[in-house]
Amino acid sequence: MTHELTTTTPDRAPLALAGRLANGAAARGLFAEYRERKAENTRRRHDNTLALLARCLGDPQPTGAGIPGAPSGPDLARDPAAWAGLTWGLVALFVRWLLAAGYAIGTVNGQLSTVKAYARLAMQAGALDRGEYGAILAVKGYRHNEGKHVDELRAVTRTGAKKAEPVPMTPAQAAELRKQPDTPQGRRDALMLALLLDHGLRVGELAGLQVTDLDLTAGELRFYRPKVDKLQTHKLTTDARRAARAYSEAGDAPAMGPLLRASQKGGALTGAGMTERAITERVRTLGAAVGLAGLSAHDLRHYWATRAARNGTPIDRLQDAGGWSSPAMPLRYVEAAKIANQGVNLGDLV
Repeated sequence: MTHELTTTTPDRAPLALAGRLANGAAARGLFAEYRERKAENTRRRHDNTLALLARCLGDPQPTGAGIPGAPSGPDLARDPAAWAGLTWGLVALFVRWLLAAGYAIGTVNGQLSTVKAYARLAMQAGALDRGEYGAILAVKGYRHNEGKHVDELRAVTRTGAKKAEPVPMTPAQAAELRKQPDTPQGRRDALMLALLLDHGLRVGELAGLQVTDLDLTAGELRFYRPKVDKLQTHKLTTDARRAARAYSEAGDAPAMGPLLRASQKGGALTGAGMTERAITERVRTLGAAVGLAGLSAHDLRHYWATRAARNGTPIDRLQDAGGWSSPAMPLRYVEAAKIANQGVNLGDLV
């Protein structure tokens, strides 16, 4: 006797419908959710990149794509549908457009990376074809040596106010810069300079410091690096710890809130924290006072990294301490040795 096995297949239509509705809802919120995970500085950088992409798409030929009714930057930042029709050829055109406008190679690479990140979201939302997304991923940025060759062939290699070269500074000039008066403003400036010169903080990281980030008992500074989305702890150098203690014990540091207090004309400290712009202006003023015209907070970070590299700090340690996502940036601070194999240790040779 044969027994026929019968199975009942449940009706999957309700699940399929729910799945499609869920996909639609997720797609509509995909960009917003992605941006919510990013720091404010990162969102602002993304917005700048997408505004440039929008300009390129609408820019008349031959420099841009010349597309009538091209999507706006805000649309590209928030609406997956704005990415429909984007191709790898348009992304490659965007890269060439940036180079022609004089953007630095590192900036071009960063902006290309941002475009790829949003293209991935658009593909996930169903607005961009998967095959086209794969082709967009294949549009490559420039390695360091490739960038040098490109710069040799183009007339404009820098757009904006950022300096092409840092202001050079000797250890003696750095020591002179550290000498600030024993006043509330002077003690704040001494701490600000020590954190830049001894710990290589970016100006945004410095402006974001809270008084609770400083642990004088342990001699440590805990802070957030939004550029690489990383929390770090630095052991304070002797000079930084001394400056922090003087600032705190004199009553200049606030009980809560931003670590570095803003100052008024005349030097009195206020309850507000220093903004990035205020730090930039103050460093420029203090630099001019010791003969370093045009000094910036990034120049002090450059000095820190160069000094660390030339004193034999391993690249991986410098990369971690400086909050870089790859060794490419700290490698720029390593000066080539006059004897190529100097420092290479092969042990005892027979």
